[in-house]
Amino acid sequence: MCGILGIASRTEQVFAELYDGLLMLQHRGQDASGIVTYGDGFFHERKANGLVKDVFNARDADTLIGRIGMGHVRYPTAGSLAASEAQPFFVNAPYGIYLVHNGNITNTAEQRAKVTGKYSRHLRTNSDSEILLNVLADKVADAIKVNGNTDPIRNILAGVKMTMERVQGAYSVICLIAGVGMLAFRDPHGIRPLSVAQRKAEGDGNDYAFASEDVAFGINGFEKLRDLKPGEAILVDLEGNLHEFQAVEGKLTPCIFEYVYLARPDSMLDGISVYKTQLRMGEALAKQIAASGLDIDAVIPVPDSARPVALEVSNATGIRYREALVKNRYVGRTFIMPGQAERQKSVRRKLNAIPLEMKDRNILLIDDSIVRGNTIKKIVQMCREAGAKKVYIASASPPVKYPNVYGIDMPTKHELIANGLSLEEIRQELGADALFYQKLEDLVWAAKEGNAEIESFDCSCFDGKYITGSVSADYLNSLENSSRVSKKIKDMPNAGGSWNGATLAS
Repeated sequence: MCGILGIASRTEQVFAELYDGLLMLQHRGQDASGIVTYGDGFFHERKANGLVKDVFNARDADTLIGRIGMGHVRYPTAGSLAASEAQPFFVNAPYGIYLVHNGNITNTAEQRAKVTGKYSRHLRTNSDSEILLNVLADKVADAIKVNGNTDPIRNILAGVKMTMERVQGAYSVICLIAGVGMLAFRDPHGIRPLSVAQRKAEGDGNDYAFASEDVAFGINGFEKLRDLKPGEAILVDLEGNLHEFQAVEGKLTPCIFEYVYLARPDSMLDGISVYKTQLRMGEALAKQIAASGLDIDAVIPVPDSARPVALEVSNATGIRYREALVKNRYVGRTFIMPGQAERQKSVRRKLNAIPLEMKDRNILLIDDSIVRGNTIKKIVQMCREAGAKKVYIASASPPVKYPNVYGIDMPTKHELIANGLSLEEIRQELGADALFYQKLEDLVWAAKEGNAEIESFDCSCFDGKYITGSVSADYLNSLENSSRVSKKIKDMPNAGGSWNGATLAS
């Protein structure tokens, strides 16, 4: 769930615009930030662990020069948390290519073996993004051997096609290529979002931008053109010309969790309003709550992402809406914190209850999702300490039962409270008096209403149906047994075991 941004301007230095745009994407990753620009025939790079505002300052405008550049905010799903694995990544041949990536490659073991064996490349990290970059470099080099080196754009687009035929998983990618321009491409399923925008440049022509979410465009005066198609590549050359290329046949199957939690409510993803999707989620959830007959005094959102859902539940049921949980805005999103202990520790820093809205009342907490259960369990305790008589919970999404292997940090079933537990057992574990989950068919309806042309969504974290190849039982077990996952779950009960229960695509 990283955030990526690229800007190609005809006349302006882009560092300040990249900085502003990355701030708009900070919700997609808080572990590390990086920017690379291209100017005077050279790349200029800075990256480090930390938030955008902490990694960059005004002095960087003097060194990160150029009218074309790209940036990344990192949320690690593969590899380690080391600063060395912050993006962008670089290879010096062919041409010189920098890459930023949002998503997750699922056939990494096979591709790592080919890159290091057949092509004798050295990989400096365990990141799947570095593997993806080196596969692209290999394929562009293969294209040069076939086509010659007189047309680099042709070679790069041919290399993208061969890369898509070889790499499996989720990937939205932006590349900066020396002497050529900026390249963006999206996997054949369009799992992770990526869109393109333009603005009128001084004189003739247009400036172009690519971003994970269109909220990064407006701050810099760009107007969204469209979402990249699945399997599509777009290249903006150094003269500002746009080259569009359908590399492989694709079918749009976006990740539905983007609309639940990952994206900002003011974003439009693949023609669907995140905000209106969340309102429809509340509309569907309200039917379950009304049918329960429970005596509820107030609907209370878990801030911030559950607010649209909670508002619509209140409107549809007639139960009054109250803001009774106050958020400390200087604490990061607990879901994307790098460790289990840090997530649990941060909940009390993040939220405070208002006793005046809870004392002797039956309250309904609305959360966007319940993944590990750490946050909501602490909130239930907090509400009881504030005097709540009954505490009910409603999740705007279905039970998260399976790992998401496409770029969300859910790599192990041991972290997921809904895996292996019944609804009643989850309720007891959370300490709630009643528990509601959104039905999967209702969630799909809520998203699909925004764009009827989308036939299906990736719902793998809810239904265990993986839509790409290489998601085998062996692959899932390798995630369970990886060193990074082992560190995360070493203090959890019931650790160990092997994978079962998913529906694996061939």
